[in-house]
Amino acid sequence: MADRLTLEVATPTRLVVAETAEEIVVPGRQGYFGVLPGHAAFLTTLGVGELMYRIGRDEHYLAVAGGFAEVRNDKVIVLADSAERPEEIDRARAEGARDRAERRLAGRSESDVDYTRAMAALARALTRLQTAGRRG
Repeated sequence: MADRLTLEVATPTRLVVAETAEEIVVPGRQGYFGVLPGHAAFLTTLGVGELMYRIGRDEHYLAVAGGFAEVRNDKVIVLADSAERPEEIDRARAEGARDRAERRLAGRSESDVDYTRAMAALARALTRLQTAGRRG
């Protein structure tokens, strides 16, 4: 059994990460799941959250939203709708998205507010801000 995993994270437009890691934690639609070398194979959908991968003692984070993850015993492939490293996130833009989503939710008694969509936008904005805060 291998003692490391290959991680590939891609979006429709680019390869975001291609690394070898000891541990990977992924935001699945039903909650976070951790992967170590030798994990049972499965395919799942992604939620919104932070993907973490550990190389030695160093933890690395990505803000991801939507897509799929395929886990094999020695490889994790993430095909995300969006994925950003901390240094790629525009903090002011993420704060603006958070504020807009919060305003929409505050007026949720109005019939024109799509509550599910506003909650998803808020979750994406909060994840992006959390990940941006991890910048070195």
